[in-house]
Amino acid sequence: MEKLIDGNLDYLSADDIYAAVREDTAVNGQKPYAVIVTCSDSRVPPEHIFSAGIGELFVVRTAGNVIGDFERGTVEYAVGHLGVPLVVVMGHTHCGAVGAALDTHGEAPQGSLGKLVTEIKTAIGGERDELNAVKLNVRNSVARLRESAELREVQIAAAVYDIASGKVEWL
Repeated sequence: MEKLIDGNLDYLSADDIYAAVREDTAVNGQKPYAVIVTCSDSRVPPEHIFSAGIGELFVVRTAGNVIGDFERGTVEYAVGHLGVPLVVVMGHTHCGAVGAALDTHGEAPQGSLGKLVTEIKTAIGGERDELNAVKLNVRNSVARLRESAELREVQIAAAVYDIASGKVEWL
C-alpha cells in the first residue's frame, strides 16, 4: 500500500503536463484513438508499449485477453459512445492463462478461473505450440468481438506482444 501511495504522490508532483492533461480530460472528456483489449499480466502495459498518454487509449484487461459479455460491452461503449475507430486485441508471449490451457498434466481450475481456462482451451483446440496458441486465442477474442452488431463497422486488429523484446507483431 505504501508503494502505491508514494507512487501517486510522485505522479502528482512529476510534471505540469500531466496536470494540464488531467484537467483537460476532466473538463472535455476522453477521446481515445484506440481500444486495446489485452491481458492483465503486469508485464503488458499498453500505455508504455504504444507510448500513449492520458486519454489516448481505452484499455480493457482480462487474464488471457478473453472476451465475454462484460468485456464486449466495454468495447461497445468505447466505440459507440466515445467514437473510438480502432479495436486491438493483443495477446502476449509467456501468457500464464494460455499456459494453464496448454497444461494437460495439472488439475483443471474450478469456478470462474476454470471457465476462463476452458474458453482458451476451446480457442486453441489441440495446439501445443505456445506462440501459436497465443495467436489462436487472440483470433478467438477478435471473433467474439465480431459477433457484436455494434462493432461491425469498426476496424478490429489482432496482435501479439513479445514481453522480452517489446515488439508488437500484427497478425
